Amino acid sequence: MRWSQSLIPTQKQNPADAKIVSHQLLIRAGFVRQLTAGVFDFLPLGLRSLRKAEQIVREEMNAIGGAEVLLPALQPLSLWQQTGRDKSYGDNLFRMKDRHGATTVLVPTHEEVITELVCGTINSYKQLPLTLYQIQTKFRDEFRPRFGLLRVREFLMKDAYSFHATSESLDQTYNDMYAAYEKIFARCGLAVSAVEADSGPIGGSASHEFMATCEAGEDTLLISDKGNFAANVEKCEIGTRSSDLGGAPTGELTRVHTPNLPGIDEVAARLKIPARQMLKTLVYTVIGKQDDAERVESLASPKWLVAVVRGDHAVNEAKLKRAASEYFGVADVELIDNPTVRASWAIGFVGPDRAVNDPLSVVLIDLDAGNAADWCTGANEADHHVMHFNWLRDAGDKLADPKKVRVVDVRNAVAGDPSPKNDGGVLSERKGIELGHVFKLGTKYSVAMGANFKDDKQKEYPVIMGCYGIGVGRILIAAAESLSDEKGLSWPVAIAPYSVVVTPIKYDGEMKDAADSIYAKLNAIGIDTILDDRDQRPGAKFADADLIGFPVRVTVGDRGLKEGVIEVKARKAAEAEMVKLDDVIARVQELLKA
Repeated sequence: MRWSQSLIPTQKQNPADAKIVSHQLLIRAGFVRQLTAGVFDFLPLGLRSLRKAEQIVREEMNAIGGAEVLLPALQPLSLWQQTGRDKSYGDNLFRMKDRHGATTVLVPTHEEVITELVCGTINSYKQLPLTLYQIQTKFRDEFRPRFGLLRVREFLMKDAYSFHATSESLDQTYNDMYAAYEKIFARCGLAVSAVEADSGPIGGSASHEFMATCEAGEDTLLISDKGNFAANVEKCEIGTRSSDLGGAPTGELTRVHTPNLPGIDEVAARLKIPARQMLKTLVYTVIGKQDDAERVESLASPKWLVAVVRGDHAVNEAKLKRAASEYFGVADVELIDNPTVRASWAIGFVGPDRAVNDPLSVVLIDLDAGNAADWCTGANEADHHVMHFNWLRDAGDKLADPKKVRVVDVRNAVAGDPSPKNDGGVLSERKGIELGHVFKLGTKYSVAMGANFKDDKQKEYPVIMGCYGIGVGRILIAAAESLSDEKGLSWPVAIAPYSVVVTPIKYDGEMKDAADSIYAKLNAIGIDTILDDRDQRPGAKFADADLIGFPVRVTVGDRGLKEGVIEVKARKAAEAEMVKLDDVIARVQELLKA
């Protein structure tokens, strides 16, 4: 490709709305251009890198026996209603009505439609296991798209789905996918860690996320200093902690007026105590109950689930829901948003005593929230708190009822917590970008949609499923965030838009002839090369080459030609090297393999 025949609109200044490095550089280097919030044009350079990453993904999926399909992004809402995900995805799901009044959705993922496909084509164990994958555009109606390609409304994703007759078969494919993901990211030149993860709205049991660590990441990772544990904050358990809700009161329960203080930090500052000495009480509406009479016999219809954590901690809703399910049979919860109910509970000023003694509430107290005898907490009235709250003295007799109150892990792990390995390890925090996610779905979708198979005795069972996704565009983000420098991007060879740029100081005469010759020879042996044939100053050409991040630049100058040498510079090298004209091709090959 000749530069003059492509569209490469480089910019010297960062876009005003670009806050992270990848957003700034991918726009400045002419890879993408924003059309509207969360929607981007991929320009020639960006599309080349995207397609290279896509091809690596495709090759590794094929290598483990995946069969490629292409499924519709436009689907009937009724499929999503069968699994209940029309509700769990909520407003993130693009919905529209066609001319006949039927509601359709632009989907962010394809579990429903792939399961419907299996319903119509698989009926025997002899057809299993089977792995199908696609690389296709997905849609998510993000409320606040941000950070360039990191949080968008339209994105390219590889999603694969496996179908099995046994759990052992699923385990094997899960392990194959895990290994394939490691190969994919290594081939793309990225350092990626696999961490334990929560399955979220997709559901299922075991899952791992593949994370590229960088400060621009939206995910928080907790990693043990022993090097034997890593997890996303939504999934991260915490090592052994003790809690007995005990200890003698340290003072009389004292009511304090606390007006115009919007948060715990402000209240703590006013009362001259640390936030860790406060209790935070959150009230959730119970929106479902499992059919398990034994676990909820003392509370046939719980209406509220109340979580209590220390003031400097945050409730982990994934843990909260798991614990609510395990101990009280509650199927799902959500924070109350009804204004009348919020007022009746005095939300923002709820005290644990009110929660424990409410006849329609069940309460989950985090272990650290029960570890002291003296707390400040809400007084169950707007603009009021109480000092010297004591669990045993002030919460009442129901505190000891395990069918009403449980002390369990319901908070986010933080740096300094003990590792769940309980081996003396201490957790630290890092930020990361999620590039891929693998799930063991089990039978969630097959049961909901009737995807069954018959065994050798003609007995029918639900198909066991796995799900495996990679955000292809996020591969570019991770490379841009982690491999760039003050000059611009610096691509790994495998996903660079072009491996080499040939830059004549001036594109005429002997320099033109030599540049054309080197350009043709490199392309002839399969090295994708772009020729900078623009009528621009050398400094501008070099700056653009560094900004774009071509792995190797070959510079053709008149002075060098007179001496029979060409300047060759690797993007990561501090200095260029002078190479004999006849050795240029071989030297470029060496640099690209380094």
